[in-house]
Amino acid sequence: MIALHYLEEGAPFPPVESALDEPNGLLAFGADLSPSRLFSAYSQGIFPWFSEDEPLLWWSPDPRAIIELHDFNATKSLRKLARQQKYLVTLNHAFDRVIAACASIPRKSLHNGDVSNETWITDDMTQAYSQLHGLGLAQSVEVWDKDILVGGLYGVAIGKVFCGESMFHTQSNTSKLAMYALVEHMKACKLAFIDCQLPTEHLMSLGAKAISRNAFVTKLRQNNHTLTDEGKLTSEYLACWQPKVITP
Repeated sequence: MIALHYLEEGAPFPPVESALDEPNGLLAFGADLSPSRLFSAYSQGIFPWFSEDEPLLWWSPDPRAIIELHDFNATKSLRKLARQQKYLVTLNHAFDRVIAACASIPRKSLHNGDVSNETWITDDMTQAYSQLHGLGLAQSVEVWDKDILVGGLYGVAIGKVFCGESMFHTQSNTSKLAMYALVEHMKACKLAFIDCQLPTEHLMSLGAKAISRNAFVTKLRQNNHTLTDEGKLTSEYLACWQPKVITP
């Protein structure tokens, strides 16, 4: 029987080192998706991930996948696509549309390869991250073909770290273009790295690498200065994530 920590309302997370080995990284269940809870989670290297019919589950897997900005693999074809400026890439222009698109894009099942409309981005998750975006902590990148949204991604920014959540595309390579633009924008803001959560073949092709959970948490703590002593977002943070065009 799995002994899993139950989070009561207002209770702190258990140490990430207490997460289960199987399933990898499952840390706790319970609590809520309030902005304060989500901010606390991401600041400690924890994220929520659950299906519609499951309780609220919290994870901190080992190993962890990250993309160091200088390691991002911008292929010749991707750089050519960016130079063509066929698409406009923006930052924080349409967060709600991006998360809705990520939730609705059919995806292949990990179990049998069938295409399914099932998603872990539930209505509760959508509402929670939209609220976090309203507070300036959740960010989106959008790729536009004229006035049509054709790709993008969203995540949570903690200090100098971008914690990626999901991406989508409806035209070839537009999600990769969103990631490329994000990387170049983060370089310009002198940010640190992208948290990709779990290593996958697709992410590894973009330059992600797997590091231990301990190494990840150490890097996160070194770069997670988000708030001033008065509890407000720092001026550097606010300047970096203002809505703007970031076409690479």
